[in-house]
Amino acid sequence: MKRYSAFAVAREALRNHKGWGRAWAAPEPKRHYDVIIVGAGGHGLATAYYLGRNFGITNVAVLEKGWLGGGNTGRNTTIIRSNYLQDPSAAIYEKARSLYETLSQDLNYNVMYSPRGVMMLAQTQAEVRGYRRTAHANALQGVQTEWISPARVKELVPIINIDGPRYPVLGALWQARGGTARHDAVAWGYARACSAMGMHIIQQCEVTGIRRENGRVAGVDTTRGAIACDKLGLVVAGHSGVLAEMAGFRLPIESVALQALVSEPIKPCMDVVVMANTVHGYMSQSDKGEMVIGGGADGFNNYTQRGSFHHVEETVRALVETFPMISRLKMLRQWGGIVDMTGDRSPILSKTPLEGCFINCGWGTGGFKSIPGSGWGMAELMATGESALTRAFGLERFREGRFIDESVAAGVAH
Repeated sequence: MKRYSAFAVAREALRNHKGWGRAWAAPEPKRHYDVIIVGAGGHGLATAYYLGRNFGITNVAVLEKGWLGGGNTGRNTTIIRSNYLQDPSAAIYEKARSLYETLSQDLNYNVMYSPRGVMMLAQTQAEVRGYRRTAHANALQGVQTEWISPARVKELVPIINIDGPRYPVLGALWQARGGTARHDAVAWGYARACSAMGMHIIQQCEVTGIRRENGRVAGVDTTRGAIACDKLGLVVAGHSGVLAEMAGFRLPIESVALQALVSEPIKPCMDVVVMANTVHGYMSQSDKGEMVIGGGADGFNNYTQRGSFHHVEETVRALVETFPMISRLKMLRQWGGIVDMTGDRSPILSKTPLEGCFINCGWGTGGFKSIPGSGWGMAELMATGESALTRAFGLERFREGRFIDESVAAGVAH
């Protein structure tokens, strides 16, 4: 694999850029792999990468029914933060945030990580109490956050209206080292690094069945033939229930569409990420100048990957009161992603009833921010059978009543 650098770019410029190779190979599937990961999104690719980097397991195939990064990894609003209340959540999200900081150097690929800061507005007295509590919990967890005043909010975000008639800004929970990254680049960087280790990334390869022998996984049936494996990881977000059924067990999740939109590009006006949970909208500005706006999930189960006008209306109407200037903007495009929701709005990273089969799902609306931490913990779980990062997120917690209820803690499942 050619290493990217300023010198390589200059050299290839003199060669009319004819010396660049493929970023990742497109091999034919082998008959057997030590590990098969189903799902070539951020979480699946990160799991494969850390299996190779941390444990030397490189006889790995990552199977993708469509194209690499074409699912939720390419359909999100790219927010990265770790200011969660519950200890297990804070641990895995903070691990992800810290890995994001050096990910470009680790992968030799610019993922455009921007630690611009994330603020969560408090617009009711209940939110003030909740975010103050979270700030205290974060201090105990080693996560750097702070409670800031309305004046500080206005200083950081001059375009905001802190004196809204219905929901004035009473303060905010501020994480200065939160931010954004380029979602596609995260997937591409991991894919390139996996391919360089000799792993196979096989696109247009849909899993149609999971083979079992004596209660243990034996391989998968795909549209490109049967492939045997010793261990299997299912990392397919909204389609996790479908794959679990193939493996012979059920998951406590439901799939819904989460929608977002971007405005036409404008000059720089906001260099932080703002989340407003009371009115249920969040916004940042991309490097191209678009206002990236996210809102709520559909209230019914579905597998659509497109937006709907009623969600655009609800989200924009909510944000216009806090950001009056966006009322003059035109919408450029909208989209949806299929997210998998658990009852406690926390993920599942776990062994399954099928021996040798592991599941990573249930991230709901918080999947992108967790990619490196999720991959790190999942790789450790698959390689050794145990991981401190994933221990609390096992399937058994639903049977035992050990919920990690971040939706109650945050007031919203983001």
